[in-house]
Amino acid sequence: MTMARTFEDLEVWQRSHRQVLNVYQMTARFPREELFGLSSQLRRTMVSVPANIAEGFVKRGKNDKIRFYNIAQGSLEECRYYFRLAEDLRYASTSVVLNDLDEISRMLEAYIAAIRRSPIKTWGIAPMLLTSYFLLLAPGS
Repeated sequence: MTMARTFEDLEVWQRSHRQVLNVYQMTARFPREELFGLSSQLRRTMVSVPANIAEGFVKRGKNDKIRFYNIAQGSLEECRYYFRLAEDLRYASTSVVLNDLDEISRMLEAYIAAIRRSPIKTWGIAPMLLTSYFLLLAPGS
């Protein structure tokens, strides 16, 4: 097991970043009239997930870290609605992407739970230690 040195080492960030790339590909096929509507909103909201994970990674206080991860969770739920809307409007089939969002959400929830359980109150180098702790608890580890 390797320790996370940056947010890019976190599997939850990697998966959410891949989802951003998928959203850009998917929305490129939306009708042109959605360029400044659903396409733009879905892209911005999905980008918010890995961006908030990245920002939370460097926060030192436990509550600060959790706040940014909670914002990422909120963005995931917002995306879930936009995917539902895209499906209802017949712009895209979204069942696979919704399953991916479920997995990202579970991973993020597990990461937050690990932070809450951690005896560490203030992080310096500790994001690496907590990430190692989280990796030990992750499903399939």
